[in-house]
Amino acid sequence: MPLERVVAGEALVSHEPISGWGGIDPARGVIIERRHELVGVCFTGKVLVFPSAKGSSGWSGFFQTTRLNGTAPIGMVIGRISAKSALGAVVTRVPAVTDLDQNPCEAIATGDWVHIDNGVVEVIRVSAGATPRAPREGGEQ
Repeated sequence: MPLERVVAGEALVSHEPISGWGGIDPARGVIIERRHELVGVCFTGKVLVFPSAKGSSGWSGFFQTTRLNGTAPIGMVIGRISAKSALGAVVTRVPAVTDLDQNPCEAIATGDWVHIDNGVVEVIRVSAGATPRAPREGGEQ
């Protein structure tokens, strides 16, 4: 099955790293880590924007399970790539970008429209009076 390289959707931004094992419920596509800023929030069908992965090497397995359950995010924008988050993006089979010229967790807001096209990220602000941002390049994983 070829990896889709183009995706567009609503952003869900976490300013905190996301844990796989014990941090998400892959059956529902929901963040369940008790002290996480997005506890109870569903990432299914969203472009998940987060600074990094945290926790064990099982991180990728939990995100692979979201793909198998149909609860995965449709794309990932990762502030700082690690082996966990890179493998997670691969097994989830979603477009993922990292190494952008700005911190994506500051440049993108939850609810913004994010378009990922072969490593290029375009953000369209949804907030009132805002103008669309210019595309920013990143390294696709």
